[in-house]
Amino acid sequence: MYKVVIIDDEPIIVEGISRMIKWDQFDCKIVATANDGIEGAQVIRKHCPDMIITDISMPDLDGLSMVAGLKSEFPDMEISILTGYRKFEYAQRAIRLGITRFLLKPSNMEELVEAINAMTANLQAKGLRSEEEKEDNEPLDNEASNFIVNNAMKYIEQNYLHKISLSEVAEKTYVSQWHLSKLLNRHLGQNFSEILNSVRIKEAQKLLRDPSLRIGDIAERVGFIDMAHFSRVFKKNVGVSANEYRNTISQKNIERTK
Repeated sequence: MYKVVIIDDEPIIVEGISRMIKWDQFDCKIVATANDGIEGAQVIRKHCPDMIITDISMPDLDGLSMVAGLKSEFPDMEISILTGYRKFEYAQRAIRLGITRFLLKPSNMEELVEAINAMTANLQAKGLRSEEEKEDNEPLDNEASNFIVNNAMKYIEQNYLHKISLSEVAEKTYVSQWHLSKLLNRHLGQNFSEILNSVRIKEAQKLLRDPSLRIGDIAERVGFIDMAHFSRVFKKNVGVSANEYRNTISQKNIERTK
């Protein structure tokens, strides 16, 4: 039987969907429910459901990021959204990310049944593919994966000053560390540490244009605690030392003023 998880911050809706639909007629079984995004993520990882019906406008939840994370990491998982959020552009983006149905509250029984039929039909079609085909066509370059990589980069660029970790970024983008690491390597050709260092060094290059700033202070301002480590990373990324880079900039400025 297909495993189903229902997530909504309104308990009456969760209970209604659970009780009013005869799930066994669809060869489905509800394995868990949740009333917020954090709990929902936990039960999804625990039960690995085939099918999810979820709201995306719950407290402390970035709905599109959650959907993108799920569709990127679990591409065969069927997701239908049941929500009161009516912005058309939002619905369009969710559909591009791979959801099966976008249903507006209050939704009637016919709409829910149609969504369940569509999801089970998709699951049956996917089940016809061989395991070999699944392994050969891992969708790491789809819309959802691109969405996750972009969100990860935004988070890194906004938080590079702090001691951020791969696990922290993975949590913010609703995927596992392993999956995020794989996405970053596939899309950007670098691991997490290399990407973080690259962002920090680019900012250091900007700061080095100010001759009043000490190189040691710049290293600290861009997130490096160890000056020696900063020096090694800077030279590896830029090809010259921070001091040589600053001297080059100064020389160019002098030549411009002549």
